[in-house]
Amino acid sequence: AKNIALFTYVLSGKTTNLDVLLYGKPSRNAYHALCKRLQDALVDFVASKSFAGETSEEMEVLKLLLASRIFFEHRNYKIAFKTLLKAERKALQLDVYAILNEIYQTKIQYAHLQSELQLTDIVEAANKNSILFQQEFQLNVTYANIKEQLKSRPQIAVNDIVVNAFKQFNIKINEALTYKSLYQLMSITSTAAKLQSDYHAITPFMMELYELIRQKKNLADKHRYYHIEILYLMAITHFRNKNFETSLKFVDRMRSEMDKKSSAFYSRFLEKYCLIKALNLNYTGNFKAAQELLSNYSGNSLDIQLTLIMTLFQQSEFAAAYQVFKKFTHSDSWYEKKNGWIWVLKKSIIEILLLIELDKLDLVLQRTQRFERNFKGRLIQLKENRVIAFMQLVSRYYEAPSEVTSEGFKEQVENSFEWIGAEREDVFVMSFYAWLKAKMEQKNLYQTTLELVRIPV
Repeated sequence: AKNIALFTYVLSGKTTNLDVLLYGKPSRNAYHALCKRLQDALVDFVASKSFAGETSEEMEVLKLLLASRIFFEHRNYKIAFKTLLKAERKALQLDVYAILNEIYQTKIQYAHLQSELQLTDIVEAANKNSILFQQEFQLNVTYANIKEQLKSRPQIAVNDIVVNAFKQFNIKINEALTYKSLYQLMSITSTAAKLQSDYHAITPFMMELYELIRQKKNLADKHRYYHIEILYLMAITHFRNKNFETSLKFVDRMRSEMDKKSSAFYSRFLEKYCLIKALNLNYTGNFKAAQELLSNYSGNSLDIQLTLIMTLFQQSEFAAAYQVFKKFTHSDSWYEKKNGWIWVLKKSIIEILLLIELDKLDLVLQRTQRFERNFKGRLIQLKENRVIAFMQLVSRYYEAPSEVTSEGFKEQVENSFEWIGAEREDVFVMSFYAWLKAKMEQKNLYQTTLELVRIPV
């Protein structure tokens, strides 16, 4: 009863003087003991519930392994070996070396109970798996090193970080890398490009990795989950580089894979599919279809909500965009934990632009001050001077809107940015600049955006 009472109090938001509420008087020792019991119960519940409801193929292998061990303990050896063999076959198909290591240990432990099994064969298979497990471990160390480098040295080009890490750990990027390893490398590279808003630099490397994956096309069905993730990463890379036609081809292939195997991965990838397809539709002039796709998504997705706000904003539907924006009721720190600080940065910029367009000028100053307080230091550290320069120009427009068409303002814009060329520039960076350009030229925002991102061939 006390466990339930404490849980109910916490769930309702009450977190102070709980010992008094529970026991009628201060009782810290009893309260802390109760907290520990409740936490242990919750952890056990979450683990049990997750294990029971998880449907991933790796979890299925773990369930088979656990079941076989229970059968061995109860001396039901025939069903135990049969279940363990099934777990081994599935694990070999999925290249899950860590789980295979546990399977072989169990097999060796009980090999004496099955006359048909040759211990030498099991040990040989275990040793081969151990080599593959060590290779995967070494790759994971390399990935962790790359992530650490991206965090501590964000100004270094992503290609240099990746190449140097692979040299340091003596790993060669070739067809010997597993399907999963190639996916992980693509994922880290894409994450780095996202942090640096530079997908142009990583495109050759992503294409090199994708070519290696294409050489393993006979493994695509075996690794359908990673295959769909790879198609999504390629779609994102081409979209951010404004290669919308190529991106849409990867989106279509992604949907085709989602529909296979009785749509086993459909729900898992639906959010990513809707998001990347809507973005491509929006930037190829089909904003109505994009908005319809985003609005009809039934899940609770922060990325889709923010993208819907962007499409509404580009159509000058500021009131409708603000209604969606008001659904973001949590703190910035909460959103950063959920979606990362880049997402929070975009949300904050869009909010300020929306408030300016809606003439909520009393809130603009407050939000710009908060923006500078929360982001300027980090942006300086990352050498993202373009964002700082953009927000300074936004502040100037807020203070004197009539000056936006003046030669002085245009000159300040030209001097504020280090222009890297339309082909190299990121699509989202160009979209924010389009707002300024539309103001300066007194043109439609959406048309200005499309003119900027359509690179002449």
